[in-house]
Amino acid sequence: MEIADLISIDGVVASLRVTSKKQALQELAKRASVVTGQPERSVFEVLIERERLGTTGVGHGIAIPHGKLSGLDRLHGLFARLETPIDFDAIDEHPVDLICMLLAPESAGADHLKALARVSRLLRDRNVCEKLRGTDGSDAIYAILTESAASHAA
Repeated sequence: MEIADLISIDGVVASLRVTSKKQALQELAKRASVVTGQPERSVFEVLIERERLGTTGVGHGIAIPHGKLSGLDRLHGLFARLETPIDFDAIDEHPVDLICMLLAPESAGADHLKALARVSRLLRDRNVCEKLRGTDGSDAIYAILTESAASHAA
């Protein structure tokens, strides 16, 4: 599974302006609604429900909010670089500025876990994260995500 299978160029936000975790999830839900055709409220509720189980702020400024949503026919991802880092209740207590959201069909099973592992492996690479933080524009971010992903293939 490649990052390009999960995230399209339309799913990349180069400079998301939010001030809280809730606002970030609301904005991502709004954008995911357009990409997936699912109701914004349903996407937001799935993300909030998952956050109640434990934070998806994995440390080093990265969060990977995710959930399963009925009505999806495949996995969908969105990537956002925040204009200003926010408190995301991350496990290392550092603010988050890179968010990769994943939404999976209810029936996704192992594919959902494989996608999470794929994104996690990519974003653990500090060089990739430095490039993502240091570039401008959705096209450039998408190129970094998809080019770097090829060198981190499972």
